[in-house]
Amino acid sequence: MTLTNLNPAFGPEELQKEYRRRFADVESYRKQVWSRLVPAFFQRLIPIESVVLDLGCGYGEFINHIRAKDKYAMDLNPDASGRLDPNVTFFLHDCSVEWPLPSDCLDAIFSSNFFEHLPSKEMLSSVIANAIRCLKPAGRLICLGPNVKYLGGAYWDFWDHHIPLSDRSLRELLELKGLRIVKIWKRFLPFTMSDGFRPPPIFVDLYLMLPCIWPLVGRQFLIIAQKAESGGSCSNGKR
Repeated sequence: MTLTNLNPAFGPEELQKEYRRRFADVESYRKQVWSRLVPAFFQRLIPIESVVLDLGCGYGEFINHIRAKDKYAMDLNPDASGRLDPNVTFFLHDCSVEWPLPSDCLDAIFSSNFFEHLPSKEMLSSVIANAIRCLKPAGRLICLGPNVKYLGGAYWDFWDHHIPLSDRSLRELLELKGLRIVKIWKRFLPFTMSDGFRPPPIFVDLYLMLPCIWPLVGRQFLIIAQKAESGGSCSNGKR
């Protein structure tokens, strides 16, 4: 486990306070929602023999539910480790500096509602560069996040939102970094589960079965990007 942080203003203590304030009352609900999202949708994108990293893992809602050969999680919030299943290797680490993983070792990197929390575009660019280094040839980066195009001022209702991102702006960055865009959903999930209306988790199944309503309700983009197929070999050992 390593810890580095280029910006102390957004360090572990601040993240702990923010998460506890924002998610204490909805932690159980979020787990139930992700317990349906992952097997019903995201598992189809990630074969069970994959090596997977959850980048900005939060409380592990995704990585705890995905089935994979090896599972990693990275976050600056120390509380994250206590929420992760025993089979998840956790890195308490600033993702904008070199990751404690070998090159060409990951089949997939998943990140949900994380990039907009980074303090600058320069840091986001560094994060993407680190992701590309660690992905295997043809490995995939799966990015879920709020789409500023469809949110207006509501995007700034969260104190720790710093970078306004749309599907087009993130696509441009990923392509500039050399990734190939596989699929984009401009409107996928609703904006937030931390406040407002909370439908019963069973409604997640119905929502995923009706993509025709995503453009009406969805406020988050989902982007799948792929690393070039040529590259070095993978060294998989856990650290």
